[in-house]
Formats: sequence, structure tokens, C-alpha cells
Amino acid sequence: MTEREKALAGLEFIRGDKDLKKQRDRAELLCFKYNSTSPDRRDVKEEILAQLIPDREEGCYIKSPFICEYGEYIHLGKNFFANYNCKLIDGGKISFGDNVLIGPDCTFVTAVHPTDPERRLAGYQIFKPVTVGDNVWFGAGVTVCPGVTIGDNCVIGAGSVVVKNIPRNTFAAGNPCRVIRSVLPQDKNE
Repeated sequence: MTEREKALAGLEFIRGDKDLKKQRDRAELLCFKYNSTSPDRRDVKEEILAQLIPDREEGCYIKSPFICEYGEYIHLGKNFFANYNCKLIDGGKISFGDNVLIGPDCTFVTAVHPTDPERRLAGYQIFKPVTVGDNVWFGAGVTVCPGVTIGDNCVIGAGSVVVKNIPRNTFAAGNPCRVIRSVLPQDKNE
């Protein structure tokens, strides 16, 4: 089993593998090109994004600067929007549903490193997927940690660090992030 196959299976693997490095280098170059392209060249940016993140639905837009680790392990649903400085550390799968809005300076991480310093320094890690449902809004500066699932219709408050699953139809915030209340019908008027 290759290191990439181990990584995709959720097994421990060694990050320094040459094939994985080649994929990361490709994504880094495409991110650089995307971020270096003028905002008025949306056609060029779209072409670069198509190479970087091929698994995406219509209506997706990501403001520069943007960083991802591989790109090919990301799914973007319809009408996905990410504001400035979005980071998708996608060694494992990161999946966004439809109508997801991401505020500035948000980070989504799938990599888990060993607590044992020898194993960590040897390059071992595991990827745990991040899954986000439909109609989710992330305030500025949110960090979503490996293995987290966020349900449909959630709002995640600014500055939150999400370390556990968040059930659908809730407003959650804090560090660590916790459910504050349900999203209510009267919220439609706010």
C-alpha cells in the first residue's frame, strides 16, 4: 500500500513521501498562480481553480489569498463562497454542501500529528475528514479541526475553534466551540 493510499484510507502514513510531495508542490504552484492573478481576470482565475479543485459545483468563488494543500480532496457545493485568506488543509477529504459562506481568515484542517515527538519528527500523520452541510455560515477567524462534521443550516461564530461535531440547525461559538442555541424561525427577520 502506498503512502497516498494509506492517507486516503485514514491510516497512519509518512508525509515525506515523494508522490505526496509532488501533489503538494503542484497545489502550491496553482495557489500561487490563483493568488497572483488580477481579480478582474475571473476567467483566468476560474481556469486555475478548475485545475486546483476539480470537484466543485456551479457558482463557487474564492477570494485571494487562498491556500490549499492538495486541492483534489476538496468538494465545493453550489454557491460556495470563501472570503480572504481561506486555508483548506486537505490531505483528507474536506466536503462543503451547497450555499456555504466562509468569512475571512478561516482554516479547515484534516491532518493529525502524533503527540509522541519521535513519531511526529519522523513525519507520521493521519488525515481525518471535515464535512460541512448545506447553508452553513462561518464568521471570521474560525478554525475547524480534523474529523469534525457540521450539520445543515448552522452558524459558527467568529473566532470559534471547532473540535467536535455541531448538530444541524444550531448557532455555535467559542473556543472550544459549543452549541449556543438552535437557529429559530424568528432568525429570518434578523
